[in-house]
Amino acid sequence: MPLKSLTFNNIRKPWLHLLRGRSKPPFASISRDLLTVPGMDGAYLQSSSIQPLIINQPVGFTVRDDNHALQLKDELASWLVTDESVELQFDDEPGRIYYAVVQNSIDDFEKFAELRNGTIQFLCLDPYSYGTELTPTFPSDAVTLTNEGTAEAYPVFELEVLAPITFAQIANPDGDYMMIGRQQTIDDIVVDSSPTVLSDDMGDVSSWTSTGVIAPDGGAISGNFASDGDVFLVSGYGTDPGDGWYGPALRKNLPSPIQDFRAEVRFTLEALSAEEIGRCELYLIGADGTKVGKLAMKEILVSDNDAVGEARIGGLNDGHMLAKGNGYQKGSYNGAYSRLWVRREGQKIKAQIGEIVDGEFANRINGEFNDVNGLYQTELSAIEVHIGKMSGYKACGRTYIHTVTVEELKDVAVNEAPKIADVGDKITLDHQTDNILINGESRTDLKNFGASYFGLMPGKNSLFVFPEQAFDVTAKWRTPYK
Repeated sequence: MPLKSLTFNNIRKPWLHLLRGRSKPPFASISRDLLTVPGMDGAYLQSSSIQPLIINQPVGFTVRDDNHALQLKDELASWLVTDESVELQFDDEPGRIYYAVVQNSIDDFEKFAELRNGTIQFLCLDPYSYGTELTPTFPSDAVTLTNEGTAEAYPVFELEVLAPITFAQIANPDGDYMMIGRQQTIDDIVVDSSPTVLSDDMGDVSSWTSTGVIAPDGGAISGNFASDGDVFLVSGYGTDPGDGWYGPALRKNLPSPIQDFRAEVRFTLEALSAEEIGRCELYLIGADGTKVGKLAMKEILVSDNDAVGEARIGGLNDGHMLAKGNGYQKGSYNGAYSRLWVRREGQKIKAQIGEIVDGEFANRINGEFNDVNGLYQTELSAIEVHIGKMSGYKACGRTYIHTVTVEELKDVAVNEAPKIADVGDKITLDHQTDNILINGESRTDLKNFGASYFGLMPGKNSLFVFPEQAFDVTAKWRTPYK
């Protein structure tokens, strides 16, 4: 019979096996806050809270020699030390998942190596255990969901929009509801508060111009773009200037300058070897000819393939970096279908770098800036696309620009109900993390004042969706157990 082990952070070590003696209470302890009153017997119960759960698990392993023991000690430390709670599963508790961090120190792991065994102490800040994820689809706008656990479950509702809407609501008979946007009254006019002013699927180069193109950051304009009918790619980079970046750049003007906007671009940048250096960039050009901002994906490491995204407001020397990174996992954006956007609405400026995987928005890096001094308020009048390579290096093997979109963000009058989503959009109401997403973009600003992130009580839960026949709805949660 194979020895039992554990899985932590989705990683399993076949050489580590569980020993007898696991210390885990049957349920997490409850802390009671009591109020005593002089002259009164007993006390009033003011509040109760469930304390974190601590699991002590003895483990052992077999080694060949002391060097092998040190190697396994380092492997344990690298595996078990995490910055946040991750999934924990024991072989002898099939179908149950905990979320834990390890409290052991490096000194503890060194003792493991000496003794060939030790005790891992897991701290579960969330004291519950969970079953496998459930993903029921709503058969209609009125549905009953059953929580078979012993604690309240907080779901994630995913709504695929089937018709233009001004609001979305999920409610239960107890008066709990989550709602974004607002319902249209008989006196309201439905308006599009974010009309698209530029949308290009990059199927034709002829609608772009080289007139008025501004030189990209640290580079020169040379070579030419081409389109294969689906994406922009480089047909030639031109002559190597001997220093810096170089490559083609083209411009497209907006119908008229706009103040508040949301600009999005989708790239693919893939270095197939460490000798390949390249970048894809979208520049936002102001009415005064300056750079309002930039969205970029770069491969600039000479020893590794590690594509890094950037989102900036303002110019190279006077701008503010909103977001930058490689997607939490080293090199995860290399070859990815990446999506980058920046949104300016008054003083509030937000940006996101991420990728699209199987239709889902993943590996997102968010950033925001409050422009209280009005440093980055130049009107947007044009956009510019650029693909570059570095002098003396090979170009990246796959470099494409897929789509570019610019929306104008408009103020809404008192008698206007703004459309918040259209056909094909995806709304996520995340009651686990208290977040609201539309197409992967956080939109907690749309939350109705009286709405709340409610849970599913143990047993049957009736839910109602509004407006009717406007969504395909899926709920996701793990069954919680005290």
